[in-house]
Amino acid sequence: MDKLCVSGGRPLVGSVNIGGMKNAALPIIFATILVNDICVLENLPDVSDIKNALEILRRMGAEIKEIDRFTYSIDTRPVRSNSVPLDLARNMRGSYYVLGAELGRFGRSFTSLPGGCNLGARPIDQHIKGFEALGATVNCTSGISCYTEKPLEGAQIYMDVASVGATANIMIAAACASGMTVIDNAAREPHIVDLANFLNSCGADISGAGTEVIKIRGVESLHGGTYAIIPDMIEAGTYMIAAAATKGDLTINNVIPRHLEATTRKLLEMGVEVEEGDDYVRVRYDGKLKKVRVKTDFYPGFPTDMNPQFCVLLCLAEGESRITESVMDSRFKYTDELIRMGARITVQGRDAIITGVEAFTPSTVRAVDLRAGAAMVIAALSTAGTTFIDDIHHIERGYEDLVGKLRSVGADIERVSTNN
Repeated sequence: MDKLCVSGGRPLVGSVNIGGMKNAALPIIFATILVNDICVLENLPDVSDIKNALEILRRMGAEIKEIDRFTYSIDTRPVRSNSVPLDLARNMRGSYYVLGAELGRFGRSFTSLPGGCNLGARPIDQHIKGFEALGATVNCTSGISCYTEKPLEGAQIYMDVASVGATANIMIAAACASGMTVIDNAAREPHIVDLANFLNSCGADISGAGTEVIKIRGVESLHGGTYAIIPDMIEAGTYMIAAAATKGDLTINNVIPRHLEATTRKLLEMGVEVEEGDDYVRVRYDGKLKKVRVKTDFYPGFPTDMNPQFCVLLCLAEGESRITESVMDSRFKYTDELIRMGARITVQGRDAIITGVEAFTPSTVRAVDLRAGAAMVIAALSTAGTTFIDDIHHIERGYEDLVGKLRSVGADIERVSTNN
């Protein structure tokens, strides 16, 4: 397997363009099964998770045409029920969206337990609760099996946790169910809004997305169309932090600044200069970094997917900072890798206490998961000397052309073969 070789210590200067949001694209791709027509999806990120999702649909019978690198035509009319390729599905967590789509269209679905990054317990109990409320029977003995003897019916569903995945899956399943479905304590993330907008563009009747209460009035059928995925706020936030960590000056284009507010506020609190435009943010290092406290939370709180990247910046700040992780159980696995580079981090349950250092030390580290991998890249970019990063397949699940984009703004980074 290849690795990344980073010769750091150079400020990132210039501009980068942000791609489509992986976490928005995945449920929309699988929702095309429910649409049962031709959909053209634009601004799809060119990352491995998206390629795997498209291959799952292709092996289920969908006819997929690549219009360009970021645009695909997906015809799901030929899709066969209960045909999910389990070898692909078990490698990505987002594959569970096939459940809501197949249940809504065929009244039955079967897939493997979801894979993806190992971030501790990530139960699917809220998905099951929602499907059962709509009238389905769910069995998780070997994989996940859902079926219903009669058409799905709308229901009042209270989410015990504001789960993004469960909210999206229930929305998909309920879009063509009879009657009204109300999801209370729903996730409010931008990708939930994007999914609702996509389904509505195909004829669904969904209101309240982006609030705690989502109402889905079931319709008889959906129709195809063309839809563009929103920009990836986590990719954008990663470059924002990379600019600050490398003492750079970076303009990040094709963003929705409102989605970045939690990250922006913490950067400003640390003394980093952030300028917002209509569809860009400019981040500039402006002197020593100040210590802060961060607590991750569901949107609009500070995103858990920015925890590792922000920790890198806190390692370079003066004094003692703290990150409290309130979303994922095992998010702090990456801290051992930063400690290899000289970071001073103590993990106590859901808290990481970070004492700032002058600089990291070059080393060989691992990308233990997707966002941890991005954090290792940021740490390496900020460090004079050469750092190697292994297990980069995690990074490629969610970052489009990371090497090319970083090289375009002054980074000395390359992908090298382990055979070299």
